Amino acid sequence: MAEPRIVAPGGTIGILGGGQLGRMTAQAAARLGYRVHVYHDEPDAPCCQVTPLQTIAAWDDLEALARFARAVDVVTLEWENIPVRTLAFLQQFVPVHPGPGVLAITQDRLLEKDFVNRQGVPTAPWRHARTEAEAVAAFAELGGPAILKTARLGYDGKGQVRLDPGADAAAAWRGLGGVPAILEGFVAFTCEASVIVARGQDGTVRCYPPVENRHESGILAETIAPAALPGRVRADAEGIARHLAEALQLVGVLAVEMFVTREGAVLVNELAPRPHNSGHWTIDACVTSQFEQLVRAVCGLPLGDTAAICDAVMRNLIGDEVETWREALASDGLRLHLYGKAEARPGRKMGHVTRLIPSSRPGG
Repeated sequence: MAEPRIVAPGGTIGILGGGQLGRMTAQAAARLGYRVHVYHDEPDAPCCQVTPLQTIAAWDDLEALARFARAVDVVTLEWENIPVRTLAFLQQFVPVHPGPGVLAITQDRLLEKDFVNRQGVPTAPWRHARTEAEAVAAFAELGGPAILKTARLGYDGKGQVRLDPGADAAAAWRGLGGVPAILEGFVAFTCEASVIVARGQDGTVRCYPPVENRHESGILAETIAPAALPGRVRADAEGIARHLAEALQLVGVLAVEMFVTREGAVLVNELAPRPHNSGHWTIDACVTSQFEQLVRAVCGLPLGDTAAICDAVMRNLIGDEVETWREALASDGLRLHLYGKAEARPGRKMGHVTRLIPSSRPGG
């Protein structure tokens, strides 16, 4: 294990992506005395509102990328759909965490599922659907119900379609744009859960408690921390997250989304090598938030304590729900976080509220 390359407070962290995850990372970095320089392809993004250091340019603008790299001490990201070649180019000038190898796996669902299974970690049954013919063959083998998803991009329910028995898989594949896809079989689960795991430059790994996630219309609506899971299932979920972070040789934070079956098995659904919506509760309810943990990891600092100081329920403010901000501010026990987005569109995450709950656990 190489010695950590430490970026001391006062240094500059480069963040690729200007969304709310970058915004909250920048706020955590500032608390520790760091400057943040954001690289994004659109002006006035949420992260751009909290730091004066900005480069607004295309992801393939090599001249702009080189200037950005020379202006920062380390680079991280808040969005996994940045071109891998962008990270590879930046890595010539400055440390990049997570690196392009991690990104190449986690931004392609086919590569990701294959990687997870090769680590001995179970997932829902899946098949390649890179072509129309593969989609038809996959559906004939797995049957319905199943979910056809684009292999790349797609989030919050976008880029996917449900196939019930008798569905036209060829038409569904064409309806997704005729791009490479994956077909995933349905899983009878009792809980959708996730674990945020951090891994430092020195190989130290720390996990946050598993949480339960509830979705509405394909979008994460609510996270309950901690998840009401048996001890063995909690241990399995944390063990899987640790194992995958180490297998990826990750430096940073990784969100591992999971299904928990009726039998108590834990199946991995998706990976995200960045802070995650299901970890927002950690800002108010943990000793160290997921955003501070990312800063610590990429800067070579000791990882922070992931213990929860209380239980919590995080609720996303989606679209017009942001208009409830007054009620949130007037409610005891609620912490309001708004992302600075100008337009509230249906399905758009505008902010979140976290309700803090005294722990009922022994010693809580």
